[in-house]
Amino acid sequence: MLINADDEARRHLLTTARVIAVVGHSDRSYRTSYQIARYLRQSGYTVYPVNPEIESVNGQPSYPSLAQVPEPIDIVNVFRRSEFLPDIIDEAIAVGAKAVWAQLGVLSDEAANKAHAANLPLVMDQCIKVERNRLLR
Repeated sequence: MLINADDEARRHLLTTARVIAVVGHSDRSYRTSYQIARYLRQSGYTVYPVNPEIESVNGQPSYPSLAQVPEPIDIVNVFRRSEFLPDIIDEAIAVGAKAVWAQLGVLSDEAANKAHAANLPLVMDQCIKVERNRLLR
């Protein structure tokens, strides 16, 4: 279910979440995914990199898929192109993630339909850092 326009639902999600899996997390400090993940860690979340192309980020293991993340996931934060979002929704549903948050420019009608059918909260085309700063100030 798409919660893009529901400030209260997104605020609740951001205040109750503890574990965030960042799909497409880069190990390069100049990349947006790295910077947003660092911000999320500094904000008190446990952040797991999910990227089969890298082994680690600053000494923390990177996981090849959501299924390998070692604890339940509250938010799957997506830094992949839009065409990958439907499959990521499938993975998120399979592991019991509580929500998926797709970053700026990442959106898919197919993904939205899958999330809706699974009653999985979904945010698309919004930056989690910008929205967290706006909603929790």
